[in-house]
Amino acid sequence: MAGALICDSTTPSVEPSVEDKSALNTAMKRSVAKAAVELIQPGHRVILDSGTTTFEIARLMRKHTDVIAMTNGMNVANALLEAEGVELLMTGGHLRRQSQSFYGDQAEQSLQNYHFDMLFLGVDAIDLERGVSTHNEDEARLNRRMCEVAERIIVVTDSSKFNRSSLHKIIDTQRIDMIIVDEGIPADSLEGLRKAGVEVILVGE
Repeated sequence: MAGALICDSTTPSVEPSVEDKSALNTAMKRSVAKAAVELIQPGHRVILDSGTTTFEIARLMRKHTDVIAMTNGMNVANALLEAEGVELLMTGGHLRRQSQSFYGDQAEQSLQNYHFDMLFLGVDAIDLERGVSTHNEDEARLNRRMCEVAERIIVVTDSSKFNRSSLHKIIDTQRIDMIIVDEGIPADSLEGLRKAGVEVILVGE
């Protein structure tokens, strides 16, 4: 049919809520978060995008000191309230209640005068050829802006997100500096990432 859009059947057509996402692969997300938080050192400036894996990272940052963290996620910001050694910045913008996160022009503009050491990016879908993608256009735009102002792009995800693609592309796979993922990652994806020069950190439960 002319003009038809064929969607990947492995990608959910309806965005699940934060609560629903939090209930999925919780132990794996915490293992990924534990490995991620070890990368953050005093003096670092980091971005945590909204999401349930980045929320787990934020929970583990409560004992960190001399760190600046910026986020567009209300859940992430709430987790960082108890981290007295972390200076918290928020993007502001238009609130999407479904994801408890801020997006839009204001959120994107808030990043333009900053430079960060690393971005921790949670993803909905990742495919070697199609790159990192998401179901929401505003989320993709903001995530691309985050990638532009970060020295290192670190994807934090679980193996269930591989060989999936969503409508809105964020970045090419080759632009990822590091990915932290569980050992269930498909073998061909692992090989492809390493050939693309992406550093891969594998974690168990």
